Amino acid sequence: MTTKTVGANSLKDGSYLLMDGEPCKIGSIQTSRPGKHGHAKMRIEGVGIVDNRKRVIVLPAHDNVEVPIIDKKNAQVLSVKGNLANVMDMESYETFDLEIPEEMKDSCVAGTIVLYWHVMDYKFMKQVKGGEE
Repeated sequence: MTTKTVGANSLKDGSYLLMDGEPCKIGSIQTSRPGKHGHAKMRIEGVGIVDNRKRVIVLPAHDNVEVPIIDKKNAQVLSVKGNLANVMDMESYETFDLEIPEEMKDSCVAGTIVLYWHVMDYKFMKQVKGGEE
């Protein structure tokens, strides 16, 4: 299970939501007042955390929406080759490759500990923590 269902009216700016099947970070939420015969509507703008594409959805405020479950894990960098780092998960000892973000290229070297997110089928590096723990 990589998602959970929550009420749309419980979402806040900065939280995460599944939009068009992609995990997105919510940038802004506008809620309209209910009309004479209708329900309140929500306009949600989000940016994909994988592809950085802007998405907008409009839905009734009482609807249920899918929210991705984000696993935040630590890994040790085993080797760096170009913009890819071969890392080992600190709990399961699984090894895999992660793409190194541009702002972390200088600090990501073999032996350092990194924080990575596992969201749905995607894994990406979020922070370089430092030396070995």
